[in-house]
Amino acid sequence: MLPGCQWHRVYCLFTFNGIGAPRQAPGGAAERGQLAELITPDLCVIGAGLGGLAAVAEARALGASVVLVERDRPGGDSLGTGAIPSQALAAAGARASLIRSAGAFGIVADEPKVNFRRVHDSVGQVIAALGVRDAAARLEALGVQVVQGVARFTDSRTVAVGDVTIRARRFIVATGARSVVPAIPGLDGVPYFTADTIFDNTRKLTHLVIIGGGPVGLELAQSYNRLGTQVTVVEEGEPLAGIDPDLAEVALARLREEGVEILPQSRVAAIQARSQGIGVLVSSQAGETALDVSHILVAGERVPAIDLLDIEKAGIRRRKSDPRYLQLSPGLRSTNRRVYVIGDAAGGPQHGHLAAWHAGLAVRSAVLGQPVRADAGLVPTVIGTDPEIAQVGLTEAEAQKRYAGRLSVVRASYADNDRARVTRTTYGVAKLFVGPGGRILGAGVAGGGAGELVALFAYAMANGLPIGSLARFVAPHPSFAALARQLAEESARGQGVSKLQQRLASIVRLLP
Repeated sequence: MLPGCQWHRVYCLFTFNGIGAPRQAPGGAAERGQLAELITPDLCVIGAGLGGLAAVAEARALGASVVLVERDRPGGDSLGTGAIPSQALAAAGARASLIRSAGAFGIVADEPKVNFRRVHDSVGQVIAALGVRDAAARLEALGVQVVQGVARFTDSRTVAVGDVTIRARRFIVATGARSVVPAIPGLDGVPYFTADTIFDNTRKLTHLVIIGGGPVGLELAQSYNRLGTQVTVVEEGEPLAGIDPDLAEVALARLREEGVEILPQSRVAAIQARSQGIGVLVSSQAGETALDVSHILVAGERVPAIDLLDIEKAGIRRRKSDPRYLQLSPGLRSTNRRVYVIGDAAGGPQHGHLAAWHAGLAVRSAVLGQPVRADAGLVPTVIGTDPEIAQVGLTEAEAQKRYAGRLSVVRASYADNDRARVTRTTYGVAKLFVGPGGRILGAGVAGGGAGELVALFAYAMANGLPIGSLARFVAPHPSFAALARQLAEESARGQGVSKLQQRLASIVRLLP
């Protein structure tokens, strides 16, 4: 994990270069014989995660003075406990999987030997390298004043961080999310991991039961299984709920083939500490099953990490339907017009790229006064299983409901793609949902390079490009990008030959 000295190093770099020397909150002014400090920036950003850092960069580019408050380390959830470590761990698991499957390519290999301490260190090296980049290089160059500690609102326009008082013109809350620990009898009597602590593990686990079959739970399930751990996933509903079922099934089938046990429509009813291992009682409609496991990972719901902010003192109201979330306008503004909320703290889909996009919107509104609207319909969702899942816009079910009778669904199989064939990754599907006038309403991909392929569809949708435009670019061969052309050509075939094309063909036949 990222060493604590890196955050200290940021302080040193700021101080010795004379760029808004950061203040540390612990200790208190009276204890050190100092007067409390008042800072009055244009913008105060609370949280140095991906969204917070993006907001800082955007605001400084517009000439605004910025104070950044962070209680832990720069990088936030995405760097410390989210996408970055998850994908770094998945990369290690993928290497192990490649060794096992090398025989299909004529390469004889033994079962890989996994040193989990080194796997942990490899993930830590990725985090540390990105942490240095975000903390030292970016913040120093931007001239941002950094305050370390817990931010608490004292009134509608003031935040206190230890002995530092920040009275900003506008605030952006980018505090991320936290794991919700379910109330399961016996859970508090045994050690367990959460999505926030699992990356601290340095040992190979014997049998890991994962409570929660969402994206986080399944990504970690596949990684640990590939690294030699027996894994059981328990999900109260359906795994990957909210994802297009065709796409979800591609990933779920692969996980099951690799040995991950997935128990849908099931719940952990009780947990019991034993002299050796842990007893887990799983309940479903079929009855109860007793599991003997070595470790537990809670990877279920995550909610905005806003409990320490004292938001009530700032006049920020919570949602009546669920007080764990804040009441926000379409422009990400809270009920206190000075305070914006972005990323995971806003309570929507939890993606780092969504937080960064939110940051740009909030800063333009806070600094320039521009009206903005956070419509996440064009923001892709990417799930880091193998095969990868990605989707953008409407799902097939949503598109069918809104455009019944006017919708065209085109599909392309990875089995027909040359890149997939040469790499033996033919298990996958790409789908486009096309509305009137060739408008792309949504896209979904499950397979190799799904995130990159969906980015192409997201670009076309964001710029209003019809599906025909995807037939007019040259895709490298072999490549997964060729699937986009294949989908466009499939859509054109479904529409048939237009009357204009028929007339042109008739005229050409008359020419010598």
